[in-house]
Amino acid sequence: MSTAPTTRTAPAAESRARFWHAVRLVARREFTERIRDRGFLMSVGVMLAILLAAVAIPAAVGRGGDGEYKVAFSGPQQAQLGNAATAQARLLDVDLTVATFPDADAARKAVKDGDADALVGDGRITVNRELPDKLAAVLQSAYASVERGNRLAAQGFDVAAVDKALEFQPLAKQTLDPDADEREARKGIAVLGTIMLYGMLMLFCMWVANGVVEEKSSRIVEILMATVPARALLTGKIIGIGLLGLLQMALTATVGLTAASAVGTIDLTAAMVYPAVLVVAWFVLGYAIYACMFAAAASRVSRMEDLQNVITPMTTVLISSFFIAISLGQSDNTFARVLAYIPPFSAMLQPIQTAGGDLAVWQNLLAAALSVLALFGLVGAAARMYEGAVLRTGGKVSLKDAWGTRS
Repeated sequence: MSTAPTTRTAPAAESRARFWHAVRLVARREFTERIRDRGFLMSVGVMLAILLAAVAIPAAVGRGGDGEYKVAFSGPQQAQLGNAATAQARLLDVDLTVATFPDADAARKAVKDGDADALVGDGRITVNRELPDKLAAVLQSAYASVERGNRLAAQGFDVAAVDKALEFQPLAKQTLDPDADEREARKGIAVLGTIMLYGMLMLFCMWVANGVVEEKSSRIVEILMATVPARALLTGKIIGIGLLGLLQMALTATVGLTAASAVGTIDLTAAMVYPAVLVVAWFVLGYAIYACMFAAAASRVSRMEDLQNVITPMTTVLISSFFIAISLGQSDNTFARVLAYIPPFSAMLQPIQTAGGDLAVWQNLLAAALSVLALFGLVGAAARMYEGAVLRTGGKVSLKDAWGTRS
Protein backbone atom coordinates (compact mmCIF):
# COMPACT_ATOMS: atom_id res chain seq x y z
CA MET A 1 0.00 0.00 0.00
CA SER A 2 2.81 2.40 0.80
CA THR A 3 4.54 1.98 -2.60
CA ALA A 4 1.47 2.63 -4.77
CA PRO A 5 1.62 6.48 -4.63
CA THR A 6 5.30 6.41 -5.58
CA THR A 7 4.56 4.12 -8.51
CA ARG A 8 1.83 6.41 -9.80
CA THR A 9 3.73 9.63 -9.17
CA ALA A 10 7.02 8.64 -10.78
CA PRO A 11 5.74 8.47 -14.39
CA ALA A 12 4.04 11.86 -13.98
CA ALA A 13 7.20 13.46 -12.58
CA GLU A 14 9.26 11.89 -15.32
CA SER A 15 6.83 13.18 -17.94
CA ARG A 16 7.03 16.72 -16.55
CA ALA A 17 10.82 16.53 -16.52
CA ARG A 18 10.85 15.44 -20.18
CA PHE A 19 8.41 18.22 -21.05
CA TRP A 20 10.54 20.98 -19.50
CA HIS A 21 13.70 19.47 -20.93
CA ALA A 22 12.11 19.76 -24.38
CA VAL A 23 11.02 23.33 -23.59
CA ARG A 24 14.60 24.29 -22.66
CA LEU A 25 15.95 22.79 -25.85
CA VAL A 26 13.46 24.66 -28.05
CA ALA A 27 13.95 27.91 -26.11
CA ARG A 28 17.74 27.66 -26.45
CA ARG A 29 17.38 27.02 -30.18
CA GLU A 30 15.10 30.03 -30.69
CA PHE A 31 17.29 32.30 -28.57
CA THR A 32 20.59 31.42 -30.23
CA GLU A 33 19.20 31.58 -33.76
CA ARG A 34 17.47 34.92 -33.27
CA ILE A 35 20.31 36.65 -31.44
CA ARG A 36 22.56 35.97 -34.44
CA ASP A 37 19.96 37.28 -36.85
CA ARG A 38 20.95 40.50 -38.63
CA GLY A 39 17.40 41.79 -38.33
CA PHE A 40 17.56 41.55 -34.55
CA LEU A 41 20.88 43.38 -34.39
CA MET A 42 19.51 46.11 -36.65
CA SER A 43 16.40 46.46 -34.51
CA VAL A 44 18.58 46.86 -31.40
CA GLY A 45 20.67 49.53 -33.12
CA VAL A 46 17.65 51.44 -34.40
CA MET A 47 15.90 51.27 -31.02
CA LEU A 48 18.95 52.56 -29.16
CA ALA A 49 19.52 55.32 -31.73
CA ILE A 50 15.93 56.53 -31.38
CA LEU A 51 16.16 56.39 -27.61
CA LEU A 52 19.43 58.33 -27.45
CA ALA A 53 18.04 60.95 -29.83
CA ALA A 54 14.90 61.29 -27.70
CA VAL A 55 17.10 61.89 -24.65
CA ALA A 56 19.76 64.11 -26.21
CA ILE A 57 17.66 66.47 -28.36
CA PRO A 58 15.41 67.86 -25.56
CA ALA A 59 18.47 68.24 -23.33
CA ALA A 60 20.34 70.19 -26.02
CA VAL A 61 17.34 72.41 -26.73
CA GLY A 62 16.71 72.96 -23.03
CA ARG A 63 20.18 74.29 -22.44
CA GLY A 64 19.36 77.35 -24.52
CA GLY A 65 17.00 78.69 -21.87
CA ASP A 66 17.94 77.13 -18.55
CA GLY A 67 21.64 76.26 -18.80
CA GLU A 68 24.79 77.87 -17.53
CA TYR A 69 25.55 81.42 -18.67
CA LYS A 70 28.93 83.08 -19.03
CA VAL A 71 28.72 86.90 -19.14
CA ALA A 72 31.41 89.52 -19.68
CA PHE A 73 31.23 93.12 -18.42
CA SER A 74 33.07 96.17 -19.74
CA GLY A 75 33.31 99.83 -18.89
CA PRO A 76 34.01 101.70 -15.65
CA GLN A 77 31.12 99.97 -13.83
CA GLN A 78 32.02 96.41 -14.82
CA ALA A 79 32.92 95.34 -11.27
CA GLN A 80 29.66 96.73 -9.86
CA LEU A 81 27.64 95.18 -12.67
CA GLY A 82 29.35 91.82 -12.19
CA ASN A 83 28.63 91.78 -8.44
CA ALA A 84 25.03 92.90 -8.92
CA ALA A 85 24.43 90.32 -11.65
CA THR A 86 25.89 87.53 -9.52
CA ALA A 87 23.63 88.46 -6.59
CA GLN A 88 20.57 88.74 -8.82
CA ALA A 89 21.34 85.37 -10.46
CA ARG A 90 21.39 83.69 -7.04
CA LEU A 91 18.03 85.27 -6.26
CA LEU A 92 16.47 84.03 -9.52
CA ASP A 93 18.18 80.62 -9.36
CA VAL A 94 20.21 81.20 -12.53
CA ASP A 95 23.69 79.72 -12.99
CA LEU A 96 25.81 82.72 -14.02
CA THR A 97 29.59 83.03 -14.27
CA VAL A 98 31.38 86.35 -14.74
CA ALA A 99 33.94 86.03 -17.56
CA THR A 100 37.02 88.24 -17.73
CA PHE A 101 38.63 89.38 -21.00
CA PRO A 102 41.46 91.85 -21.74
CA ASP A 103 39.14 94.42 -23.36
CA ALA A 104 35.71 94.93 -24.86
CA ASP A 105 36.81 93.81 -28.32
CA ALA A 106 38.07 90.48 -26.94
CA ALA A 107 34.82 90.03 -25.03
CA ARG A 108 32.78 90.83 -28.15
CA LYS A 109 34.79 88.24 -30.12
CA ALA A 110 34.18 85.66 -27.37
CA VAL A 111 30.44 86.26 -27.67
CA LYS A 112 30.60 85.83 -31.44
CA ASP A 113 32.65 82.62 -31.12
CA GLY A 114 30.32 81.15 -28.50
CA ASP A 115 32.83 81.37 -25.64
CA ALA A 116 30.56 83.80 -23.79
CA ASP A 117 26.79 84.22 -23.82
CA ALA A 118 26.61 88.01 -23.46
CA LEU A 119 28.60 91.21 -23.03
CA VAL A 120 27.21 94.06 -20.90
CA GLY A 121 28.71 97.48 -21.53
CA ASP A 122 28.19 100.82 -23.26
CA GLY A 123 24.53 100.78 -22.22
CA ARG A 124 23.65 97.60 -24.09
CA ILE A 125 23.61 93.83 -23.87
CA THR A 126 25.47 92.23 -26.78
CA VAL A 127 24.60 88.64 -27.75
CA ASN A 128 25.40 86.56 -30.81
CA ARG A 129 21.84 85.49 -31.61
CA GLU A 130 19.16 85.40 -28.90
CA LEU A 131 19.03 86.62 -25.32
CA PRO A 132 17.39 84.00 -23.06
CA ASP A 133 14.58 85.41 -20.93
CA LYS A 134 16.10 84.39 -17.60
CA LEU A 135 19.47 85.89 -18.46
CA ALA A 136 17.80 89.08 -19.68
CA ALA A 137 15.93 89.43 -16.37
CA VAL A 138 19.16 89.02 -14.38
CA LEU A 139 21.16 91.51 -16.42
CA GLN A 140 18.41 94.14 -16.68
CA SER A 141 17.80 93.97 -12.93
CA ALA A 142 21.54 94.21 -12.19
CA TYR A 143 21.93 97.22 -14.49
CA ALA A 144 18.92 98.95 -12.92
CA SER A 145 20.33 98.39 -9.43
CA VAL A 146 23.77 99.82 -10.29
CA GLU A 147 22.33 102.73 -12.26
CA ARG A 148 19.92 103.63 -9.45
CA GLY A 149 22.80 103.66 -6.93
CA ASN A 150 24.90 105.94 -9.16
CA ARG A 151 22.07 108.42 -9.63
CA LEU A 152 21.34 108.51 -5.91
CA ALA A 153 25.02 109.13 -5.14
CA ALA A 154 25.15 111.91 -7.73
CA GLN A 155 22.34 113.70 -5.91
CA GLY A 156 23.99 113.43 -2.51
CA PHE A 157 22.07 110.49 -1.05
CA ASP A 158 23.78 107.94 1.16
CA VAL A 159 23.57 104.93 -1.14
CA ALA A 160 24.45 102.46 1.64
CA ALA A 161 21.63 103.78 3.83
CA VAL A 162 19.18 103.63 0.94
CA ASP A 163 20.23 100.08 0.08
CA LYS A 164 19.82 99.03 3.69
CA ALA A 165 16.37 100.59 3.83
CA LEU A 166 15.38 98.72 0.69
CA GLU A 167 16.75 95.37 1.80
CA PHE A 168 14.11 92.67 2.10
CA GLN A 169 13.84 88.93 2.26
CA PRO A 170 12.33 87.30 -0.82
CA LEU A 171 8.87 85.85 -0.38
CA ALA A 172 8.98 82.30 0.92
CA LYS A 173 7.73 79.67 -1.48
CA GLN A 174 5.11 77.18 -0.36
CA THR A 175 4.49 74.25 -2.69
CA LEU A 176 1.12 72.55 -2.32
CA ASP A 177 2.18 69.63 -4.50
CA PRO A 178 5.93 69.14 -3.93
CA ASP A 179 6.04 65.85 -5.85
CA ALA A 180 4.48 67.23 -9.04
CA ASP A 181 7.78 67.71 -10.89
CA GLU A 182 8.99 64.24 -9.94
CA ARG A 183 5.70 62.67 -11.04
CA GLU A 184 5.91 64.43 -14.39
CA ALA A 185 9.47 63.20 -14.83
CA ARG A 186 8.41 59.64 -13.99
CA LYS A 187 5.49 59.89 -16.37
CA GLY A 188 7.79 61.16 -19.13
CA ILE A 189 10.04 58.13 -18.66
CA ALA A 190 6.99 55.84 -18.69
CA VAL A 191 5.65 57.43 -21.89
CA LEU A 192 8.95 56.95 -23.67
CA GLY A 193 9.14 53.42 -22.28
CA THR A 194 5.60 52.67 -23.50
CA ILE A 195 6.53 53.73 -27.02
CA MET A 196 9.47 51.31 -26.87
CA LEU A 197 7.21 48.67 -25.30
CA TYR A 198 4.73 48.91 -28.16
CA GLY A 199 7.43 48.53 -30.80
CA MET A 200 9.04 45.58 -29.07
CA LEU A 201 5.77 43.76 -28.38
CA MET A 202 4.84 44.09 -32.03
CA LEU A 203 8.30 43.00 -33.19
CA PHE A 204 8.73 39.94 -31.00
CA CYS A 205 5.15 38.72 -31.30
CA MET A 206 5.51 38.93 -35.07
CA TRP A 207 8.66 36.87 -34.76
CA VAL A 208 6.68 34.21 -32.90
CA ALA A 209 3.96 34.23 -35.55
CA ASN A 210 6.43 34.15 -38.44
CA GLY A 211 8.32 31.30 -36.82
CA VAL A 212 5.17 29.22 -36.47
CA VAL A 213 4.21 29.74 -40.11
CA GLU A 214 7.76 29.12 -41.36
CA GLU A 215 7.96 25.79 -39.53
CA LYS A 216 4.51 24.79 -40.69
CA SER A 217 4.99 25.74 -44.36
CA SER A 218 8.37 23.99 -44.56
CA ARG A 219 6.99 20.91 -42.76
CA ILE A 220 9.79 21.20 -40.20
CA VAL A 221 7.17 21.19 -37.48
CA GLU A 222 6.29 17.60 -38.40
CA ILE A 223 9.90 16.54 -37.81
CA LEU A 224 10.10 18.49 -34.57
CA MET A 225 6.86 17.08 -33.22
CA ALA A 226 8.11 13.56 -33.82
CA THR A 227 10.38 14.09 -30.82
CA VAL A 228 8.98 17.19 -29.09
CA PRO A 229 5.37 17.54 -27.87
CA ALA A 230 3.38 20.33 -29.50
CA ARG A 231 2.90 22.16 -26.21
CA ALA A 232 6.62 22.00 -25.43
CA LEU A 233 7.41 23.32 -28.92
CA LEU A 234 4.99 26.24 -28.50
CA THR A 235 6.14 27.00 -24.95
CA GLY A 236 9.83 26.86 -25.87
CA LYS A 237 9.35 29.13 -28.87
CA ILE A 238 7.53 31.75 -26.80
CA ILE A 239 10.04 31.59 -23.94
CA GLY A 240 13.12 31.66 -26.19
CA ILE A 241 12.01 34.68 -28.20
CA GLY A 242 10.67 36.31 -25.03
CA LEU A 243 14.03 36.03 -23.29
CA LEU A 244 15.62 37.77 -26.24
CA GLY A 245 13.01 40.52 -26.02
CA LEU A 246 13.55 40.85 -22.28
CA LEU A 247 17.30 41.19 -22.86
CA GLN A 248 16.73 43.97 -25.40
CA MET A 249 14.18 45.67 -23.15
CA ALA A 250 16.56 45.64 -20.17
CA LEU A 251 19.41 46.92 -22.35
CA THR A 252 17.22 49.71 -23.71
CA ALA A 253 16.09 50.76 -20.22
CA THR A 254 19.65 50.75 -18.88
CA VAL A 255 21.08 52.75 -21.78
CA GLY A 256 18.19 55.21 -21.72
CA LEU A 257 18.42 55.93 -17.99
CA THR A 258 22.21 56.19 -18.10
CA ALA A 259 22.12 58.60 -21.04
CA ALA A 260 19.41 60.75 -19.44
CA SER A 261 21.43 60.93 -16.24
CA ALA A 262 24.62 61.78 -18.15
CA VAL A 263 23.08 64.76 -19.98
CA GLY A 264 21.39 65.97 -16.81
CA THR A 265 17.82 65.31 -17.88
CA ILE A 266 17.10 63.30 -14.73
CA ASP A 267 18.77 62.40 -11.45
CA LEU A 268 19.26 58.66 -11.45
CA THR A 269 17.35 57.87 -8.25
CA ALA A 270 15.11 54.96 -7.29
CA ALA A 271 12.08 57.10 -8.17
CA MET A 272 13.36 57.56 -11.73
CA VAL A 273 14.28 53.88 -12.15
CA TYR A 274 10.81 52.82 -10.99
CA PRO A 275 8.93 53.59 -14.26
CA ALA A 276 11.61 51.76 -16.27
CA VAL A 277 11.17 48.70 -14.05
CA LEU A 278 7.41 48.95 -14.58
CA VAL A 279 7.83 48.96 -18.36
CA VAL A 280 10.14 45.95 -18.30
CA ALA A 281 7.82 44.02 -15.98
CA TRP A 282 4.79 44.75 -18.12
CA PHE A 283 6.72 43.74 -21.21
CA VAL A 284 7.03 40.26 -19.71
CA LEU A 285 3.30 40.00 -19.01
CA GLY A 286 2.21 41.71 -22.21
CA TYR A 287 4.51 39.64 -24.37
CA ALA A 288 3.38 36.37 -22.81
CA ILE A 289 -0.29 37.19 -23.45
CA TYR A 290 0.11 38.54 -26.96
CA ALA A 291 2.62 35.86 -28.01
CA CYS A 292 0.16 33.12 -27.07
CA MET A 293 -2.53 34.75 -29.17
CA PHE A 294 -0.22 35.42 -32.12
CA ALA A 295 1.11 31.84 -32.07
CA ALA A 296 -2.34 30.26 -31.87
CA ALA A 297 -3.61 32.40 -34.74
CA ALA A 298 -0.50 31.77 -36.87
CA SER A 299 -0.87 28.00 -36.49
CA ARG A 300 -4.07 28.19 -38.53
CA VAL A 301 -2.31 29.18 -41.78
CA SER A 302 0.45 27.64 -43.89
CA ARG A 303 1.47 30.66 -45.98
CA MET A 304 2.97 34.00 -45.04
CA GLU A 305 0.46 35.68 -47.35
CA ASP A 306 -2.37 34.55 -45.05
CA LEU A 307 -0.69 35.48 -41.78
CA GLN A 308 -1.77 39.11 -41.67
CA ASN A 309 -5.41 38.10 -42.00
CA VAL A 310 -5.44 35.86 -38.91
CA ILE A 311 -3.40 38.14 -36.65
CA THR A 312 -5.35 41.32 -37.49
CA PRO A 313 -7.54 41.11 -34.34
CA MET A 314 -4.45 40.93 -32.11
CA THR A 315 -2.59 43.72 -33.88
CA THR A 316 -5.72 45.87 -33.70
CA VAL A 317 -5.94 45.39 -29.94
CA LEU A 318 -2.22 46.14 -29.53
CA ILE A 319 -2.37 49.29 -31.67
CA SER A 320 -5.58 50.48 -29.97
CA SER A 321 -4.17 49.98 -26.47
CA PHE A 322 -1.05 51.94 -27.46
CA PHE A 323 -2.99 54.95 -28.75
CA ILE A 324 -5.32 54.88 -25.73
CA ALA A 325 -2.31 54.81 -23.41
CA ILE A 326 -0.61 57.75 -25.14
CA SER A 327 -3.74 59.88 -25.65
CA LEU A 328 -5.76 59.12 -22.51
CA GLY A 329 -3.38 57.37 -20.15
CA GLN A 330 -1.53 60.56 -19.24
CA SER A 331 -4.66 62.13 -17.76
CA ASP A 332 -7.01 60.90 -15.07
CA ASN A 333 -9.40 59.44 -17.64
CA THR A 334 -12.04 57.01 -16.36
CA PHE A 335 -12.12 54.95 -19.55
CA ALA A 336 -8.34 54.53 -19.50
CA ARG A 337 -8.37 53.62 -15.80
CA VAL A 338 -10.93 50.88 -16.37
CA LEU A 339 -9.00 49.46 -19.35
CA ALA A 340 -5.84 49.46 -17.23
CA TYR A 341 -7.23 46.42 -15.38
CA ILE A 342 -8.29 44.47 -18.49
CA PRO A 343 -5.71 42.21 -20.14
CA PRO A 344 -4.11 42.74 -22.60
CA PHE A 345 -4.83 46.52 -22.50
CA SER A 346 -3.20 46.74 -19.07
CA ALA A 347 0.28 46.11 -20.50
CA MET A 348 0.24 49.52 -22.19
CA LEU A 349 -1.81 51.52 -19.71
CA GLN A 350 -0.40 50.43 -16.36
CA PRO A 351 3.17 51.80 -16.67
CA ILE A 352 2.05 55.34 -17.53
CA GLN A 353 -0.75 55.55 -14.98
CA THR A 354 1.20 53.97 -12.12
CA ALA A 355 4.37 56.00 -12.77
CA GLY A 356 2.32 59.20 -12.93
CA GLY A 357 0.58 58.48 -9.63
CA ASP A 358 -2.91 58.02 -11.13
CA LEU A 359 -2.89 54.42 -9.89
CA ALA A 360 -1.43 53.15 -6.63
CA VAL A 361 1.08 50.33 -6.41
CA TRP A 362 -1.56 47.92 -5.09
CA GLN A 363 -3.71 48.69 -8.13
CA ASN A 364 -0.75 47.86 -10.37
CA LEU A 365 -0.27 44.58 -8.55
CA LEU A 366 -3.99 43.82 -8.88
CA ALA A 367 -3.83 44.40 -12.63
CA ALA A 368 -0.74 42.18 -12.81
CA ALA A 369 -2.56 39.42 -10.92
CA LEU A 370 -5.51 39.66 -13.33
CA SER A 371 -3.09 39.41 -16.25
CA VAL A 372 -1.45 36.33 -14.76
CA LEU A 373 -4.87 34.69 -14.29
CA ALA A 374 -5.79 35.53 -17.88
CA LEU A 375 -2.45 34.16 -19.02
CA PHE A 376 -3.07 30.79 -17.39
CA GLY A 377 -6.34 30.40 -19.27
CA LEU A 378 -4.85 31.73 -22.48
CA VAL A 379 -1.90 29.33 -22.39
CA GLY A 380 -4.25 26.36 -22.28
CA ALA A 381 -6.43 27.73 -25.08
CA ALA A 382 -3.45 28.66 -27.26
CA ALA A 383 -1.84 25.24 -26.76
CA ARG A 384 -5.09 23.49 -27.69
CA MET A 385 -5.48 25.52 -30.87
CA TYR A 386 -1.82 25.05 -31.75
CA GLU A 387 -2.07 21.27 -31.33
CA GLY A 388 -5.22 21.17 -33.39
CA ALA A 389 -4.03 23.32 -36.26
CA VAL A 390 -0.25 23.21 -36.65
CA LEU A 391 -0.19 19.84 -38.48
CA ARG A 392 -3.02 20.78 -40.85
CA THR A 393 -1.64 22.15 -44.11
CA GLY A 394 -3.35 23.71 -47.10
CA GLY A 395 -5.92 26.44 -46.54
CA LYS A 396 -6.72 28.31 -43.37
CA VAL A 397 -7.88 26.04 -40.54
CA SER A 398 -11.20 27.12 -39.09
CA LEU A 399 -11.46 28.02 -35.43
CA LYS A 400 -13.87 25.12 -34.89
CA ASP A 401 -11.49 22.56 -36.37
CA ALA A 402 -8.47 23.99 -34.59
CA TRP A 403 -10.26 23.94 -31.25
CA GLY A 404 -11.94 20.57 -31.64
CA THR A 405 -9.02 18.41 -32.80
CA ARG A 406 -6.52 17.16 -30.21
CA SER A 407 -3.27 15.43 -31.03
